[in-house]
Parts: sequence; structure tokens; C-alpha cells
Amino acid sequence: MSAVQPEGYSGSKAAEIAGISYRQLDYWARTDLVRPSLVDAAGSGTRRRYTYTDLLELKVVKSLLDAGIKLENVRDVFAYLRDHLGGDVTAANLVIQGNASVIIQDDGELIDLVKKGQGVLNILPLGSVRDEVDARILELRRSSEATTTPTRLAAGT
Repeated sequence: MSAVQPEGYSGSKAAEIAGISYRQLDYWARTDLVRPSLVDAAGSGTRRRYTYTDLLELKVVKSLLDAGIKLENVRDVFAYLRDHLGGDVTAANLVIQGNASVIIQDDGELIDLVKKGQGVLNILPLGSVRDEVDARILELRRSSEATTTPTRLAAGT
């Protein structure tokens, strides 16, 4: 069973899968950090629809914030990841030291993303983001299917 849902994911599902609040999701969309690729909000009453790739991007942003990167620096780091890794922002490892971030690409090249700060060295393997998102999608799908499947009564009752 594939975790990818071709019709996309609602804003509330996207937030749940990424492990963020709907308020964060809304703010990130309104400020162009991660906008929904399928359907963007077009006024009151419209519903955003996110792609699987959008979910990966949301989870990467959350991982960067959880690692202690400030939101303004996350925007710079994430813009670089998008521009240089194409559609797969999970294709590299990110080394974080305080507010400094270095991306490690497959060829071993180190690229300094934010040129300031000191602190504890923290390596953020972005490849695990895909596994986390897939697992969460499947978990929510199983949970949803379990609650919508009618309970069969035993024969004779």
C-alpha cells in the first residue's frame, strides 16, 4: 500500500502528518515558507490541498525548528535546499551548530548555509523525514479505516 495520496492532503491532515499545529501551517503558507502545491487558499471557505512533497517540506521545516534553527534562518536554509536539491529536500544531511548550518551532499561537499553562531554540533539526517512522513500517513490511514469500518454482529444476534 502506497503512502502517497494522489488527490492530496487537506490542511488539517498535512499539519497532523508533519506534527505541527494548523496555525503554524497557515502561517507558513501565508508567508510563503511552504505553500500547498495542489490548491492554495483563495479566500474564505477555500481549502488548501498539499502534495506528498509538500508534506516532506513541512516535516523538514519542523525538523529544522526542532533542531534550534531560528525561523528567519530556516527560511534561508530551506530556500537553499529547494534551489539546490530540486524536488527532494530530503536528499542530504544537514549539520547544525547553533545558528550555523552546513549541508552535506552525496559527493561529500560541505556547504555553509548560515555563516554565524556557535553551539552544540547536531546532525540532522533529512532522509529520515520521508520515513517519518510515510509512517504517519499509514498510521492515520489505518486509524481512519478502523473507525469507518462497520462492526459486524455475530451470527444469530
